[in-house]
Amino acid sequence: MNILTVLIAAAMLSTAAHAAPFDKGDPKAGKALHDKSCTSCHIDMFGGDGSKIYTRPDRKTKTAQQLAGRISGCNANTGAGWFPEDEAHVAAYLNQKYYKFK
Repeated sequence: MNILTVLIAAAMLSTAAHAAPFDKGDPKAGKALHDKSCTSCHIDMFGGDGSKIYTRPDRKTKTAQQLAGRISGCNANTGAGWFPEDEAHVAAYLNQKYYKFK
């Protein structure tokens, strides 16, 4: 019985892990969070308005899961203090504006 519970839980988690990180996010809320916590660092790194981090030809983010990972990493590294739903909002905004992942 215990093995069955573990298998069911693993199946449920694997399904959630493959869901797009922006499915439940609000792009408008994400833009506000992004503008407050991300833009200044990206401007320091790439100049201009900082958007080159998303539009450069050799951008590192190529999947929805990588987008979620990068947002989570930046959240941790900068101490932004976002909750998982905040990360989903930022992912929704970045996907809508730059990435267009399905």
